[in-house]
Amino acid sequence: MTQGHPLLCPLCAALAPLMFVILAGCPSDAQEPLPKLAAAGQPAVSSKGAKVMKIEVTSSAFAHGQPIPKKYTGEGQDVSPPLSWKNVPEGTKELALICDDPDAPTPEPWVHWVIYKIPAGTTGLPEGVPREPRPKQPAGALQGKNSWPKDNIGYRGPMPPPGHGTHHYHFKLYALDAPLPMPPGVDKKAVLGAIKDHVLAEGELIGTYQR
Repeated sequence: MTQGHPLLCPLCAALAPLMFVILAGCPSDAQEPLPKLAAAGQPAVSSKGAKVMKIEVTSSAFAHGQPIPKKYTGEGQDVSPPLSWKNVPEGTKELALICDDPDAPTPEPWVHWVIYKIPAGTTGLPEGVPREPRPKQPAGALQGKNSWPKDNIGYRGPMPPPGHGTHHYHFKLYALDAPLPMPPGVDKKAVLGAIKDHVLAEGELIGTYQR
């Protein structure tokens, strides 16, 4: 006994080429997968696969992770150390720098320096930036409040409690994609709030000190 309907065989033969074309156009598991989004907390990746560059921050006074000379501390002349940087990305409109000490025996890191609206073309800060809201160098930069109760505009150097161990001082530089609409004399919290969605790149130099 013949199986199947006698009319189906000619119909299948006619439809076979059409089915082949349809199946050939369907996606398969062998196709190249879609690009994955970067995981949360991972470095951003450009369309060419290049990671966002980091700014390199250095000082002629001390190396990364090494002691800060007494000259730049509260036990010395208490002047700001010279800083240099490179690899600032294109599109940077301004720079901002904050120095603080997370090892301080206080609820929040002790702030030593807040300086912002640094021109994008600047490649460093000279030694001994005056404690003024509007220093002459670099032109256009503004300084904010540190954590001291008075004389608290500009840089104040390390002065950890005696016997408290080694403290780490983080000089963190931010490259911004827009100028900050801020007056002189603001604090670290205000600066961080203003730059939150405008950071193109960051760099950090850490110095140590103990008494």
